[in-house]
Formats: sequence, structure tokens, C-alpha cells
Amino acid sequence: MTDGARPAGSTGAEGPGGGEAADEESLDRPLPEPVRHRVVALASEGFGSLTPSELPAPLRQYARFTPSRRIKFAGNALAAALEHEPLFRQRVGERLRENQAELAAALDAGAPPPAADPLDVAAAAYVLRPPGWVKLVTAGGEEAQRADAERGGERARAEVARLRRERDAARAQIRTETERLRTELDALRKQADALHRKLRSAQSDIKRGEAAVRKAEARTEEMRAETAAQLSAADSENRRLKARLAESESALEAGRKAAREGRSMEDMRVRLLLDTVLEASQGLRRELALPPAGLHPADTVDAVEPGRMTPKDIAARALSEHDPAVLDQLLALPQAHLVVDGYNVTKTGYPTMPLEKQRLRLLGGLSALAAQTGAEVTCVFDGAELAAPVLLAPPRGVRVLFSKPGVTADELIRQLVRAEPEGRPVTVVSTDREVADGIAAAGARPVASVVLLKRLSRG
Repeated sequence: MTDGARPAGSTGAEGPGGGEAADEESLDRPLPEPVRHRVVALASEGFGSLTPSELPAPLRQYARFTPSRRIKFAGNALAAALEHEPLFRQRVGERLRENQAELAAALDAGAPPPAADPLDVAAAAYVLRPPGWVKLVTAGGEEAQRADAERGGERARAEVARLRRERDAARAQIRTETERLRTELDALRKQADALHRKLRSAQSDIKRGEAAVRKAEARTEEMRAETAAQLSAADSENRRLKARLAESESALEAGRKAAREGRSMEDMRVRLLLDTVLEASQGLRRELALPPAGLHPADTVDAVEPGRMTPKDIAARALSEHDPAVLDQLLALPQAHLVVDGYNVTKTGYPTMPLEKQRLRLLGGLSALAAQTGAEVTCVFDGAELAAPVLLAPPRGVRVLFSKPGVTADELIRQLVRAEPEGRPVTVVSTDREVADGIAAAGARPVASVVLLKRLSRG
């Protein structure tokens, strides 16, 4: 082998203080985990200065990764390449010599800086492979393990201290809770004693009550005996009074008979006097020549007299109950009053409209109908449908009423019908069968809502 030549299987790089003897050294155990992490970090830092052609084939796919991502995703691949690819390890070592020249020089001289981090020394020794690098790596791993053990001991001591504090706090809390429970137990014992005293008092009261009940029962038996004696005496008195009543009725009947005989004589005298007065009045009428009376008191009462039947009247009698002409005839009667179940009509004719527009449309039609017929018109709406009081100016000729809370529109319509005098023509527009039956019994005429809708659509 010529000078400067390297065997094909060499795993180390010759440095200023190294030789081929360093390549013969090798680890007899796995690389300590803290040292392995630091070695992978050094390889990831030196990774970025290499071209893809200088990288081992398994690492080329991570060429564009950031150092942190290379550590995360290519850590195992980097560790394997450092172990089995001497050329890649040499290139990483060159990058390390540039960045940490003092540490590299100290390792080559065989005297690592005493103040340097053992993990940095171990990782640099693993990459640079100076003479004695195995000892440096092993010592760094052991130092890291001792540091971890010390940190673990400190954490354990802190945990023990925390657990002791928690134990002391728990003991204090237990003592406090024990004292509280003792206090509550004393209070419960006192309450139990008080309840025992009340129980004994109640038992005494019960015994006294039982004695009073026995005494009351004895008194009740005495009163029953007295009552039975009084009932027997009352029966005897009742029989005696009935006998006296029979005697009194006999005497009364005898007195009535005598009175009837006396009244017959008196009636005869009154009849004779009445005949005398009648004959005198007839003589006076003949003397004054008074004509027979042609005007009677019934003729002074204002009313509509029946006229002769006409073809028009005969046709009206044959109208269908759903013909709007029926409503016209009812409203043509004297002093007619039309009562309308508002929502019953609007929800029959135009249910999809909002309630406010339903009311306005119906009231507008009723105003025109009142102007045409001259009839009194009252429109009733159910107050339960209202979310708030309605600000509504009633149209001319139409009375608008809303039912009070707890009162339905049907009940308000019945009140209006009952308030009318008997004989006044009252027409109620509603499809509700219960309303129609109720107002019909009160003397009003029910008309279906569709009849009013047809009449309003006619104009």
C-alpha cells in the first residue's frame, strides 16, 4: 500500500492527531441515546452544505428538508450513514472542523476541553474518530447518564417533597374533618336526646288523647240514649199534633162552607147592582148617540204589518241558504243588527294573509256593507290571537270588539246576542256549529261565513 492510501473498508478519517490506528477502534455496545441524538444533530447541520451527488443514496430524498425536519424524519438514516458510509462521515467531520475548530483541534491533540459539554465531546469524537474516540464516546454517554440520573434524583426528591407536603396537608385536612365530624356527632346526639324527650312527651299526649277518646265515646253513648228518648217523645208529640191538625182542618172546612153560603147572598147583591149600572150605561150611550169604537190599543203600537204576497216574496222564500240575497233580506229588516265572527270569516276566505291584513280587508268590506244597508254592524275578534294591543281605528259604521283575556270570541258573540231585546232581528255570521246552535237558541239567525264573503265580493 502506498503512502496516503486508505483501505477500502476504512471507517475513519485521518486528522491532524489521528491515524489508521483510530479506524481499528470500535464500540462494543450501542451508542448511548443522548450521544446518538447529538450525533444526528451534527449530521443534520452538515447535511445542508453537501450536494445531492455527495449524499448517500438513502439520504438524497431529505436534501430539501430543514435541519429540524431531517432530525425528525431522517434520524435513523443519518445514524446509519455515519456508521456505514466513511466518506459521508468524513464530509460531516470537515463541516464540524469548520464550525468547531477549537474542539476538533483539542480532540486531535487528545486533550478535550474540560469545560466542554460531554455530549458535544462524545458526538464530535464519534464523527472525527481521533485516537481514543471510543473512550471519549463511552465517557460522554456515562456522563450524560449520570446527569440524567442526577436530574432524575432531583425530580424524585422534589416529588417526594411534594408528596410529603400533600401528606401533611391531607393529615391536617383529616384532623380538621375529624373535628368537624365530632362536632356534628355531638350536635346529632343532642338532637337525638331532644327527639327522645319529644317522643316521650308525644307518647304521654297519646295516652291522654286515648283517655279523652274513651271519655268522649262514653259521652256519645249517653247522648245517643238521650236522643233516642227525645225521638220517642217527639213521635208522641207528632201524633198528637196530627190529631189536632185533623180537628183544625174539619173546623176550617166547616167555616169555609159557612163563608160560601154567606158569599152567595153577597154575590147576588153585587150582581144586581152591576146589572143596574150596565143598563144605565147603555141608556146613556143611546142618549148620546156614540158610534162604535174603531181604534183599539193594539193599533197604537208601531210595527210592520204584513202585506200582500208578491212574486218577489215568493221567489225570496225559495232562496238557498248560501245565497248572498238571504243576507240582504235579513239586513233589510227594521233595526237589523249584523254580528260577525271576524277570524272565522277571514280564515275561511283568505287564511294565508297576515292577521293584520285579514282584519283590514274584512273591516273595509263591512264598512261598505253598513253604508249600503244602514244596518248596525259589529265585528268580533278573538283577543287570544293578539301578541300586543292593536292600534286600530274602526271604519265608519262598524263596531270592532276584541275579547278579553280568558274570554273567547264565541263567548263574546253570545253575550252580544243575549244583550239584545227579544224581537229584534239579529244575524250572526260564523261557520262554527257550536256558535250557530247557541245563538239560534237565543233567538238570532246564524249565517255561514261563505255567504258574507260572497256578498262582500259582489260589492
